[in-house]
Amino acid sequence: MLEYAALGWPVVPGAYPLRHGPRACSCDRVGCPDPGAHPLSPAWHMQATTDPALLTRWWQAEPDANVILPTGRVFDVFDVPLAVGLSALTRIDAADAHPGPVAANGDRVLFYVATRGNPEDEDEWWSCHLDCDPATIDDTPGLRWHCRDSYVLAPPSVLPSGQPVAWLRPPDGRPLPDPLRVLEWLAD
Repeated sequence: MLEYAALGWPVVPGAYPLRHGPRACSCDRVGCPDPGAHPLSPAWHMQATTDPALLTRWWQAEPDANVILPTGRVFDVFDVPLAVGLSALTRIDAADAHPGPVAANGDRVLFYVATRGNPEDEDEWWSCHLDCDPATIDDTPGLRWHCRDSYVLAPPSVLPSGQPVAWLRPPDGRPLPDPLRVLEWLAD
């Protein structure tokens, strides 16, 4: 969490999968629809922070909490099926291009790109049918574009299967790539 804060990436604690008992998620919702893959608080938009003291306090209170990174602030995320993501990553590497940070999240690959942002003038905001928020995940099985009002699980989070979310290409401090350039690689 502190590594993300050092990059300027806001963080918020997430629920985590339970391995024992009748519930699959650490949250208090019976039949949680997204076990271990959502923020602990419904106020996550306002709580996300880069404050190391607050992050340390949160994870001391919830040491098993997954890591949630809000999108649309510092970065957006393209979320694609595993086979598509690995194929695109191979082509990006072969072209000696910079893919930016890339994470494996179960059967999905997450490409972190420069954000479209949250413009001062809402009339300048352009939406896209690829935009994804937590409520529409199941409606978007192919390419998803996590931008404002969405979030992603980040390493070292753990999925309900027990599999960790892991970096394929960790953040290295370089500027994030242009989303339209990465979209071209994903579309090929």
